[in-house]
Amino acid sequence: MRGMPVGKKVVLGIGNLLMKDDGIGVHAIRALEGRLPQDVELVDGGTAGCDLLPYMMGAEKIIIIDALKGGEPPGAVYRLTPEDCGEQYLEGTISLHDLGILVVLHDLALLEEKTPSVVIIGIEPKEISWGMELTSDVEKSLPKVLELVEREIDRTDA
Repeated sequence: MRGMPVGKKVVLGIGNLLMKDDGIGVHAIRALEGRLPQDVELVDGGTAGCDLLPYMMGAEKIIIIDALKGGEPPGAVYRLTPEDCGEQYLEGTISLHDLGILVVLHDLALLEEKTPSVVIIGIEPKEISWGMELTSDVEKSLPKVLELVEREIDRTDA
């Protein structure tokens, strides 16, 4: 596996584009094209799991955008770190189908001496069912998500 050059910044959009609000991460990546500095790599992570490791290796900063059920009204935007999510994801048996981004981040930490700064931007979904369009509640939150990503890219702290 070839990693990226050290110091690279990665924005990773995750989700299933065919499942309405679950595709918010992919929609956000598409909307960010041309808006960020050239040293920022935009990655459409789709529903990939450990296949995302090569894109993350060697990165200084990783911003992950994904649908996240946190109990707030649809379209709510969350800013979390992997530490905020706890270590429950490592307990028990996990099938490859259930491999989540937190497990991928854990594997990245095992592979690299220095772990990158990671921020997770989650958007509360309204509907996860067949369809390629976002619900209006989630679509309305997209400008806020893009602005938050731009701010995070410029931040010098975690």
